[in-house]
Amino acid sequence: MAYTPELSQNESATLRRIAWYMGRPMTKTLTAILKETAHKYKCDDICNACKDKSKCGECVFKVEQSTNERSS
Repeated sequence: MAYTPELSQNESATLRRIAWYMGRPMTKTLTAILKETAHKYKCDDICNACKDKSKCGECVFKVEQSTNERSS
């Protein structure tokens, strides 16, 4: 990973509490939160704003878009 954002103490405490609730480590909880959040955004909007087209084949938004297109 090229860039690792730092969490504030408050953000870390929030993530820790969600992790306890989910019964998962914080890293897996953060991954789950990001995946769940990704489902709430319109794929086309995200893709249009994207500045790194090199990972489209594995991007969660492209995968979500393909899934939505198949189920339509």
